[in-house]
Amino acid sequence: MKKYISIDIGGTAIKYGVIQEDAEIVLKKSMPTEAWKGGPSILEKVVNIVRELLEVTEHQISGICISTAGMVDTIKGSIFYAAPLIPNYAGTEFKKVLEETFHIPCEVENDVNCAGLAEYKNGAAKGSKVAVMLTIGTGIGGCILLNGEVFHGFSNSACEVGYMHMEESDFQTLGAASILTKKVAKWKNEPEEEWNGYHIFEEAKKGDALCLQAIDEMVEVLGKGISNICYVLNPEVVVLGGGIMAQEAFLKAKIENAVKTYLVSSIEEHTKIRFAENQNDAGMLGAFYHFCGRHVKE
Repeated sequence: MKKYISIDIGGTAIKYGVIQEDAEIVLKKSMPTEAWKGGPSILEKVVNIVRELLEVTEHQISGICISTAGMVDTIKGSIFYAAPLIPNYAGTEFKKVLEETFHIPCEVENDVNCAGLAEYKNGAAKGSKVAVMLTIGTGIGGCILLNGEVFHGFSNSACEVGYMHMEESDFQTLGAASILTKKVAKWKNEPEEEWNGYHIFEEAKKGDALCLQAIDEMVEVLGKGISNICYVLNPEVVVLGGGIMAQEAFLKAKIENAVKTYLVSSIEEHTKIRFAENQNDAGMLGAFYHFCGRHVKE
């Protein structure tokens, strides 16, 4: 059975391992991204990861699959734009460097697009004709799936919804999970390090008024943003991912009600709000599916 190296590069951690051709993850590890060290450092880490996995894998590796933050030229397998979180990341040529170093095919895709592919292949968007994937984390990322294919747009920049203008700001500045943490810490006059999404939701469940208010404000922003996206794309399903969306039981009804407030009934009635099923494996799995989609089976 063929095996593939899959690497998911996030702002905090790089998750990596080996996936079989049946999409089973047979080895999984992680390391800190150390994003502040910049693109060259991440490229070096990735090269070392591939070298490490080639040494421990008994069978020949058939491909290298990469999911990464930033805007990706999927033909060249390189980064052409990245937020300041990762300095000097634009211009990083993963495909060129890895193929020249290891003589193994490599494909690269944006991390949210990979998450969307994973949800379409085996998750909350399975079988849908038109789907939108949103990841709510440090920022807000988006992916459009048309009959299971990622819609990249004219210049590989489709569905960068985090930059969508909203109330003299933008979608991700108002609605990202990171903003929730900053807001609660500020309101309570406490260090940000003492708060994270999990802590906020635990306190909200106990009735903490400030935590509940912060969550409600975030949900309101998400409702508006999701509705605006639906007016343009009319998706069958909107899948919500990111660590904070593990709070499905607490958030689902709130988000559905917020969307219902801003979306006309004729569209809202035909739009499903679902929560991602692949969680931390989404990037690795999606990178694998992207690779398979670009290589015809032998």
